[in-house]
Parts: sequence; C-alpha cells; structure tokens
Amino acid sequence: MTNGLPFMKMHGLGNDFVVLDARESVVPAARESVVPAARGDLFQVTPALAQAVGHRHFGVGFDQLAVISNGTGDAHLTFYNSDGSLSAACGNATRCIARFLMDETGKSSLHLTTDRGDLAALDMGNGLTSVNMGQPQLEWQDIPLAHAMDTLELPIDGAPTATGMGNPHCTFFVEDVAAVDLEQFGPGTEHHPLYPERTNVQVAQVIGTDHIRMRVWERGVGVTLASGSSSCATAVAAARRGLTGRKVRIDLDGGTLQIDWREDGVWMTGPTAHVFSGVLTPEFLDSVK
Repeated sequence: MTNGLPFMKMHGLGNDFVVLDARESVVPAARESVVPAARGDLFQVTPALAQAVGHRHFGVGFDQLAVISNGTGDAHLTFYNSDGSLSAACGNATRCIARFLMDETGKSSLHLTTDRGDLAALDMGNGLTSVNMGQPQLEWQDIPLAHAMDTLELPIDGAPTATGMGNPHCTFFVEDVAAVDLEQFGPGTEHHPLYPERTNVQVAQVIGTDHIRMRVWERGVGVTLASGSSSCATAVAAARRGLTGRKVRIDLDGGTLQIDWREDGVWMTGPTAHVFSGVLTPEFLDSVK
C-alpha cells in the first residue's frame, strides 16, 4: 500500500469524525469495512485501526470513525467509536456525510442506510443539514436494558430515562449541568449493570418548554462537545416526561441542534464542517498490523 489511505476530517458542533470513503469496494457481511487505498488496494478497517486513528496524540483523533460504502440507497454508513467498538448510529456523523454527498451529487435529499436502519437526509439551506434518525426505542428489551422495567424512570439514583436511538441512552434531568463532573459521573453510568451493551449518558437542564441545555458522555469515547443521537434521546425523554414539547432547541458544549420528534421519526437539524482531507501513511498503517 504505497500511497496510504485517504480520509476526511469532519465535525458537527465539535463532535468530530474521521471518514473513509469505501464506495469503490465491497463491504463484507461481517460488518468490518473494507476501504480502497489510493492505488486500488483494499484495506480492512479493524478495531485496532479505529483505536490507532482515533488517538489524539499518536493518530488523527476523533469521536467516531465513519465508513461510507455502497448500499441499497445513496450510501451505507458504518460507525466505530474511538475504543474500536461498533455503533449502529451516529447522528452528527450522518449529517456531516449527508452534506458531503449532497455537495458531491447536487441532490437535496438522500436515502442512507445504517445498522440502525434507513435514514432520510435533507438540505435545509443556509448550511444546515437535517437527518431523520428514525423512531425512538422505548421498550426495555429494544434499548436494551437487562430486564423488564419502566424506561421512563430507571431504578438508578436520579431516576434517569432510558431511550434507544439505535444505540442506548440514559438521560438525567438536573438543575445545573455545569455542576456535574462528567469525567467522574459518566463512566459509572456507562457501565451500569442495567445496560448490558453500555450506554451513552446525558445530563440535561430544562430551560423552557422548547429549550434544553445538555452535556454528553459518549459510550466508548468519553466527554464530547456534542452528540446527535444523545440530543434526539434527550428530546424524546423530556417530551415523554412532560418537561417540554416535541420540538426543542438543544444547546450543547459545541453549539446548538434543533430536534423535532414527528410522527415519522426524530429529525435533527444543525450545521456541519468538512475541515480537511488527508492520507494515512503506509508507515502508520503498517504499525497497526
């Protein structure tokens, strides 16, 4: 692999991603992605590669790695966390890639597929991109939780709400999100026994019936400046608890998303950025093997 592996660096509100374009290759059923190198070789994305690229000192750094491949729609997306684990959903990465594909094709709407399911994306103008993240999962077995329970108020200190958005979420409603030390609070909840697949953790402060301030601890990543699926889960949890309506503004550490829980799913709208493109060197790739 003499020419290395091309990649793109993108972010949505500081929630940052490395994106690999594998549309010229075939993605095997095993879900591990195969990406064409610059001279046409195939390179397999493994958990070890995701971890190496995700390291912010020895690699490129990211919250998630996303792979674009051919699918039944405009493209199929596969996501890896920075610890190398797979994630079925990543809302902000989906919006970033949707914007890239819209700019590439001139389309204003897209049909994307993920392990979460089929997702629709729309160009909203003024640099904003919207993605329908699908219907939330509200039953304990779908999120999933360890056993049957009321998902609206879990038997955990703080009585958080559990929601699935293709990945599990645990939302705590607090008086002041700034007073919560997420570095201390997040890991214990991520690995709580009620969540057999671990969970994303949100602390949310209701500002008004259409306004929430939220901070995020992401499963397999840590504290992030933003999270699309977490924003969707928090909006759903707040509406279910009667704290807000179904259309809310969510202010995160990295910026603002608009969330609208409609009959056809949870729509998320916000800005994206393609920061730079680069190439992972052959030397770096060889060091991961």
